[in-house]
Amino acid sequence: MRYPRVVATIPADNQELIRRILGDGYLELRLAKLQTEEVPELASRVTVEVTERGQVQTIEGEGVGPIDALWGALIGRYAREYQSLKSLTFAGFHVSAVIETKRRKAGLDALAKVEVAVVNSEGRRFEFSEESRSVTSSAARAVIAVAEYFVNAERAFVMLSHARKDAIARGRQDLVTRYTTELAEVVRSTSYAEVIESLRKELGSI
Repeated sequence: MRYPRVVATIPADNQELIRRILGDGYLELRLAKLQTEEVPELASRVTVEVTERGQVQTIEGEGVGPIDALWGALIGRYAREYQSLKSLTFAGFHVSAVIETKRRKAGLDALAKVEVAVVNSEGRRFEFSEESRSVTSSAARAVIAVAEYFVNAERAFVMLSHARKDAIARGRQDLVTRYTTELAEVVRSTSYAEVIESLRKELGSI
């Protein structure tokens, strides 16, 4: 089977740092299958298979369109544990055709580029984009990338906070300094969640 070309772009800010902090614990989400049922302008229902570390999870959601329904499915799956997802606001959604990539005369098979922008609780804007030969798949992957990024940012912040506490207890000032610097960076990639706010209060100036 030949798979469609997929190009993904996610925020560069702290992405490598977050991956390094979490190591093998980084939660990578991949779209495996997407099914939609839609009554135009009324309601949509999606059934999505998302791969989490190689394991397929099936989630469902409803909304006013397939992408809204997909976000609802992601919130239902992850927001109970990762509350920061609930505080995100979608601020932009743009679809365009990379027409020079078309294979057929009509050009409807050209790569579809979907750009999604979200704003976190601090008003900071993050942009995500995906390209594939399916508008729906591109949009779905872009929205899943949003969830992946903020889930891992929240997890990295919590992990660093615990590591810093341990370093303080062991008198490792070198590690305390390192973790404090990294926390100041990672917190910029998070959004409001009770666990993060609680840890920030303990950390003081972070």
